[in-house]
Amino acid sequence: MDNSGQMGAGPLPVTGIVLAGGASRRMGQNKAFLELAGRPLIAHVLDRIAEVCEEVLIIAGDVALYASLGVRVVPDIFPGVGVLGGLHAGLTAARHDLILAVGCDMPFLNPALLRAFVAWAEGYDVAVLLQGKQVETLHAAYRRTCLPAMEAVIRAGERRIISFFPYVRVRYIAPEEARALDPDLRSFWNVNTPQEWEALRAKMGIESR
Repeated sequence: MDNSGQMGAGPLPVTGIVLAGGASRRMGQNKAFLELAGRPLIAHVLDRIAEVCEEVLIIAGDVALYASLGVRVVPDIFPGVGVLGGLHAGLTAARHDLILAVGCDMPFLNPALLRAFVAWAEGYDVAVLLQGKQVETLHAAYRRTCLPAMEAVIRAGERRIISFFPYVRVRYIAPEEARALDPDLRSFWNVNTPQEWEALRAKMGIESR
């Protein structure tokens, strides 16, 4: 494994977790099941992350809703804590020490970039993209060593994902590092509103239904 993240084509000993626990209030419907090219959005995410990770988990509040997707579904240990709680549950359930965490609404994941995050996480507890002051906490790598700090901040009433970062070793990835593998940073595109969904479909040249 080198610094470019080129580690061969097969799945790595890493757990991929897809967070699907959001209420999707701004979208008005469950965005995991929005249809893209005739399939649920989350199915595209699962396909991409399975190219890289030996184990894939879905983290969701409603386990039964995702049972038909053929992937183990894990509920939050600390419900109501948002993405931070989902990351905690995923790390707790993961078979591997390192996880790659993505959202269910990120259908344009780049397997080469995911592999690079595994490489960038070597020697660190967290590897995340930093764009200006924005930390991209999904599409990031987290190690099991984060669990004590995560649990401590959750019990202290924190909901911000970055609230545990001061207590662990974090590697911040510069945009130019990621753009070397994903020039448009499409891997980080996601959807939260109907307008964003239509814009994303338009970018991809997919006719609105």
